[in-house]
Amino acid sequence: MKFLPPIAGCCFALARMVSAQVTVELALEQDQFLPGETLEVGVRITNFSGQTLHLGKDNDWLHFTIEGRDNYIVPTSGAVPVEGEFEVDSSSVATRRVDVAPYFALTRPGRYLVTATVKLKQWDKELVSKPRPFHVIAGTKLWEQEFGVPNAAGQPPEVRKYALQQAIHLKQMKLYARVTDQSESRVFRIFPIGPMISFSKPECQIDKSNNLHVLNQTGAKSFNYSVINADGRLLVRQTYEYSDTRPVLRVDPQGRIFIGGGARRVASDDLPTPPDSSSTNEAATPKP
Repeated sequence: MKFLPPIAGCCFALARMVSAQVTVELALEQDQFLPGETLEVGVRITNFSGQTLHLGKDNDWLHFTIEGRDNYIVPTSGAVPVEGEFEVDSSSVATRRVDVAPYFALTRPGRYLVTATVKLKQWDKELVSKPRPFHVIAGTKLWEQEFGVPNAAGQPPEVRKYALQQAIHLKQMKLYARVTDQSESRVFRIFPIGPMISFSKPECQIDKSNNLHVLNQTGAKSFNYSVINADGRLLVRQTYEYSDTRPVLRVDPQGRIFIGGGARRVASDDLPTPPDSSSTNEAATPKP
């Protein structure tokens, strides 16, 4: 029978107590993603150890692994950046959110499991979360268009590509915007614009500032209007309804794209956030 020295035995027992009373859980805002879409993992750390946890001092305190079918380990392109010091007091919870998509080759549709390992260096312990499942799905490309982004003087423009894709998410059809380089090997951003209906084709135009304007029907009489820039940032999000006329994309004599027809309905998720008195039914191209 082995006996531990008193100090070592106390440390061992304390470490076991800490690991039993500190838990790690993972949360995802959705269960399905397109290849290249932001995959933000919420790492929830609950501390009932009786002592404060000190985390994030370096990039080694948190690691992720993603596993596919038949124990396939998804390769990484580098360490996920997680550095940033914070503390978790006893009897409290902290959540660190990390986008892991840029660091894992999630190009094949299928079911995956993401797991996080948290290192508690003050106790020389590692805590492993339960695997959190998610799916990578293949979208259907509806439209694409290459465009040029100005470079430094004397240099040819960089060629990028806008694309609209549709995919089924939780039995609902969604429209996605995608911005890539010309070869589609580099994804700047892909994100859901909103729901769509199968019998209506989205309208899309690129303005003189290289912003993409999209008008898609989301319901029997409702439409979503979005403006996206060359980096994939959503500049404008507005809701329109069918009135005496149907909303359509139009271009004024100055080349600005706006919504003609229909009626603007101010919503809480509008971008930019409208003033309370806003009631216009036109949306001009944002200034670059």
